[in-house]
Amino acid sequence: MSNAIPDRPALQRAFDHALAYLEDLGTAPVAPRATLEALRGALGRPLGARPLAAPQVIDDLVADVAGGLHGSQGGRFFGWVIGGGVPAAIGADWLTSVWDQNACLHASGPAAAVAEEVAGAWLKDLFDLPAEASFAFVTGCQMAHVTCLAAARHAVLRDRGWDVERRGLAGGPPIRVLANADRHGSVDVALRILGLGVDALRPLALDADGRVSPEVLRAALAEGDSPTIVILQAGELNCAAFDPFGDLVPIAKAAGAWVHVDGAFGLWAKASPTRRALAKGVELADSWSTDGHKYLNVPYDSGLAFVRDAEAHRAAMTIATSYLPAGGGVARDPIDWNPELSRRARGFPVYAALRQLGRSGLADLVDRTCDHAQALIDGVGALEGAEKISGSSLNQGLVRFLAAGPGASEADHDRRTDAVIAAINASGEALFGGVTWRGRRCMRVSVSNWRTDADDVARAVAAVHAAMVATS
Repeated sequence: MSNAIPDRPALQRAFDHALAYLEDLGTAPVAPRATLEALRGALGRPLGARPLAAPQVIDDLVADVAGGLHGSQGGRFFGWVIGGGVPAAIGADWLTSVWDQNACLHASGPAAAVAEEVAGAWLKDLFDLPAEASFAFVTGCQMAHVTCLAAARHAVLRDRGWDVERRGLAGGPPIRVLANADRHGSVDVALRILGLGVDALRPLALDADGRVSPEVLRAALAEGDSPTIVILQAGELNCAAFDPFGDLVPIAKAAGAWVHVDGAFGLWAKASPTRRALAKGVELADSWSTDGHKYLNVPYDSGLAFVRDAEAHRAAMTIATSYLPAGGGVARDPIDWNPELSRRARGFPVYAALRQLGRSGLADLVDRTCDHAQALIDGVGALEGAEKISGSSLNQGLVRFLAAGPGASEADHDRRTDAVIAAINASGEALFGGVTWRGRRCMRVSVSNWRTDADDVARAVAAVHAAMVATS
C-alpha cells in the first residue's frame, strides 16, 4: 500500500534542517530572540481544513520557531545543567522515534527492553552501585525521585507491617523525611505526588561547605521513631556540594532509615577516576536518582532511578493485567520498574551514548567540563567589579557583580548582577542564569555540554566583560 504522503521528502527535510541547526551553533545567538507575541503569531495559525504536504509542515515549523530556541546544544550555554547530545545519542533518538516502540514490556518492544537491560547494568557498574539493584529509565530526575521514593515508602511502611499499595497512606504510620536543606525543589514535588506532603519534611542544617554533618543527622534521627527516609545530595545545584555519604549513611541505616541520594548530575563524578572521591560512600545508600540529559549528553528526556531493594521497587511500580503479556521471569519487563505504561524507548539513546563514549570518553567528558567550569568561574571572577562567590571540584559555581560606589548596598549589587546577566544573554554570545543564594543574587555557572571547549570559555568571559562595560 502506498502512502498518501511519502515519508522520505519530509524526513529528508527534517534531516537537512537538523544538520543546519547543529552546524550553526557556533555563530547563532545562544539565547532565544523571538518574543512571546512573535511565536504565538507564527505558530498560532488557524488549523487547516485539509491535509498539508508533510515537507511544507516541516519547513514551516522550522521557520516559525526561528528565534524561539535556546542554543543549549552548543558550547556556550551555561544557564542550567543541560548537556547537549553526542552524535550517537542524537542518531539513536531519531531512530527511537522512527521505530516507535512502546517500551512498556519486552513483548511490546523486545529490543528496547534488552537495550535498557544492558545499559542499566553498564550504569550500575560505572556508578559502583550494587549489582542486585534494580533500575528504571524515566523522564528525568523528577520522576526518578518519585520512583525511588515510592520504593522507599513501600519499604519503610512494610517494615512497620503496613501495605501501602493495598491500604494507602490513610491510617498508616506517618513517614518523616529528613533532607539536605539545599535540596532541589523536585524532591518536594515528589513528596507531594506520593501523598507524603512537604510537611513531612524536616530540612537538615548544613555546615560551611553546604553539607549535612553526622552530628546534625544523628540529632534529627533521635527526635522520633517514625518510619524515616533520609535524602542526601551528590552535587548541589549551585556549588556542587556532596554530602559525606560514608559518614552519614551508616548513621541513618543504624536508625532503620532509608537513604535516597539526589545525584542529578553529581552521581556522574563516579565515572571519573579523578573526581570519584567526591561521591565516596554514595554506593552505601538505598536508592539513587540521576539524569542522562545532563552529564551523559543524551537528548531530553532521560532520567535514571536505581534501587537497592529490588523487591520494594517492583512492589511500588508493577502492574499485571490479562491483556499485558509478561516476560515470564525470563525477559525484563520495564513495566515492573516504571511509573509509566505507554513510554518512549529511552534506553536506545543511553545505550548509544555509552557505547560512543566508553569509560575513558565519559571520564574525559566529566573532567573536561569540570575544568572548563572552573576556568570560566575564575576568568569571570578575575574581572574588575566581579566577585567569585564559589567554585567547586565539579562543574558548578557562582559569581556576582558589584555596583560601583562606596555606598553601594546589597540590593544595589543584586540589581547590578541581574543587569549584567541580562546583558550577557541579550548579546547572544553566551547564556547564564541567575539565582538567589544565601540571600544574594548571583550568576550561576554550569558546564555539562560535551561541545564546550577553551574557545567557548574565552568567548564567554569576553562577553561577560563587554556586558559589564555596557551596564556600568
